Amino acid sequence: MTTAEPRAQVITQHRFGGPEVLEVEERPRPAPGPGEVLLRVHASAVDPADRLARSGAAPLFGEPPFTPGRDVSGEIEEVGAGVTRFGPGDEVFGRIDGGGHATHVTAPAGHFAAKPAGLDHVHAAAAPTPVLTAWRALIDLARAGPDSRVLIRAAAGGTGHVAVQLAAAEGAYVVGVARAEDDGFVRDLGAGEVVDESAGELAEAVHGIDAVLDPVGGDHAPGVLGTLRPDGILLSTVPADLGLAPEEVEARGLRFTLVPDAPSGELLERAVPLLADRRVRVHVSATLPLSEAAAAHERAEEGPRGGIVLVPHP
Repeated sequence: MTTAEPRAQVITQHRFGGPEVLEVEERPRPAPGPGEVLLRVHASAVDPADRLARSGAAPLFGEPPFTPGRDVSGEIEEVGAGVTRFGPGDEVFGRIDGGGHATHVTAPAGHFAAKPAGLDHVHAAAAPTPVLTAWRALIDLARAGPDSRVLIRAAAGGTGHVAVQLAAAEGAYVVGVARAEDDGFVRDLGAGEVVDESAGELAEAVHGIDAVLDPVGGDHAPGVLGTLRPDGILLSTVPADLGLAPEEVEARGLRFTLVPDAPSGELLERAVPLLADRRVRVHVSATLPLSEAAAAHERAEEGPRGGIVLVPHP
C-alpha cells in the first residue's frame, strides 16, 4: 500500500498586481535542508514588504511565482542536518525570507527564537519584523534612552506601535505621528505626545528630536527633517520610496541611516523578555484564514492599527 505524499497549502501569485493575484495552491510538503527546520505554520503576518513584493514595487522575492509571508509563528515538525538549537515540537517565531503564507515552510534555524509561553501564535507572528526593525533603529543605531526625544511616524501601525513601546521602555520621550482617531491608542502605548499626521508642517509642532523612525517614506518624509536637532538621525525602513535623498539630509547637518532588514533569531531572543512580561504588546487588528489572503492584504493596505495575521489551521 502506497503512503500518500504529505501536502502543504500555500498562497502563491503568478504575476505582480493587487491582492486579487493571490491564489491558494497545494504542493508537496517541503523537507528541511542542512541547517533548516520544517515549520508547521500556526500564524503568518502580512507586513508592508509582503505587499510591496506582491505588487512588484519592491520585488523582494524575485519574479513570480512566489509565496509571500515573512513573519511566522508555529511548531517545528522536523529539523535538518546540523540543527541542534531546536527539535520537533518546539514552538518558535521568526522572520524568514518569504514563503510564510502557507501551512508549512522551511527556513534556516537561525531565523527563529523560542516563542514565549504566554504569547499566542497570532501575536507572536505579528512581532518579528516590527521588533527587529524597532530594536535595530532605536537601540542599536539611535541609542535611545532617558535623555532621548524620539519621533515615530505611523505610530499606530505594525512597526510604529511596537517602536513606541520599545522607545518608552528604554526611557525615551516619544512623540508619535498618527491619525487623529489613533491619538488615545498611541498615548496608551507610552507616547508622551501625539501629533495628527494631517495637521500641516511637523516642524511647526515638534522640535529638538534626537531620532526619527520613518516606516513610511513618500512625499511627507522631508517634513520630519525640521523636527531634528543638529546631528539628529533619520532612520528609514523604506528603500523603495525614501521620499528624499540621503544627501539632502546630510546637507542639513543631520544623519541618515537605512535600517537593516534581515532575519535574526539571536536579536529576537534579546527582545523575548519584553514580549514575555508584556512591556511590549503586539496589537493585531484582524485575523483571517489563510484562504482569505487577498482580503488580508486589502485590509493591510488600509493602514490598520497593529498587524493583520493569517491563520492556516483555524
